[in-house]
Amino acid sequence: MRAARSPKSREADARKHVSRAELAIRLARRRRRGERIVFTNGCFDLLHPGHVRYLAAAKRLGDVLVVGVNSDASVRRLKGPSRPLQPARDRCELLAALAAVDYVTVFSEDTPYELIRAVQPDVLVKGGDWKPEAIVGADLVRARRGQVRSLRFAAGRSTTALVERIVSAAGKNK
Repeated sequence: MRAARSPKSREADARKHVSRAELAIRLARRRRRGERIVFTNGCFDLLHPGHVRYLAAAKRLGDVLVVGVNSDASVRRLKGPSRPLQPARDRCELLAALAAVDYVTVFSEDTPYELIRAVQPDVLVKGGDWKPEAIVGADLVRARRGQVRSLRFAAGRSTTALVERIVSAAGKNK
């Protein structure tokens, strides 16, 4: 049996979930200390090992990992009316509990372009299904002489595939 997370751990995780304005303040401080900011984004609707591995790899590219999370309305526009499966608040809580993640913030636009403009990351990261030249915000990062990286996916790991397996299993159990 796993021990419950301590109130102190939960409080630390909550401090990772910040508004865009608060994020800008915190990142300015860290940038002044010479820390390298890494940014990625996604829906993270059902957190799975592929996400955990991807975020750990992204964190290794710098000192601070910022994760932009699509709002519920944004996910619905991108994935359809049956998504998200979990509200943004829950998705952010799960991400904030990961050691690799330093900050989590929600964005409501269909793309993270304006959030990337606000974050001004040194490294912009997406999963292997994105070619670096097609990654939203790559122009902003390259204009600041930053890096744009596409990281390899963990084979067989995706939220969509997981949802399909759940639906299939539910249909067989009727």
